[in-house]
Amino acid sequence: MKDEHVVSKDFDIIVNGTHHAVPSDEVTFDQIADLAYPDKKRGKLITYTVNYYNGGGRPAEDKLVNKFNAKIKVKDGTVFNVTRTDRS
Repeated sequence: MKDEHVVSKDFDIIVNGTHHAVPSDEVTFDQIADLAYPDKKRGKLITYTVNYYNGGGRPAEDKLVNKFNAKIKVKDGTVFNVTRTDRS
């Protein structure tokens, strides 16, 4: 008999110094950018840089790039530093 009481685990990550709970052990560039800047400003002149460390996969420290819906593994305590730049 299978256990019918599956418990969903949220992962506690830190984005620009603020704790956030995410429901999956993988996150995308867009998810992290939206957590860092909830106003969701996007456009040709606005770019985001996402660096992380203490990740759940290899490499544990790197830059997350916005291409092909790239995802990275996270674990409790993964830290993201996100900057937004307006090239105007």
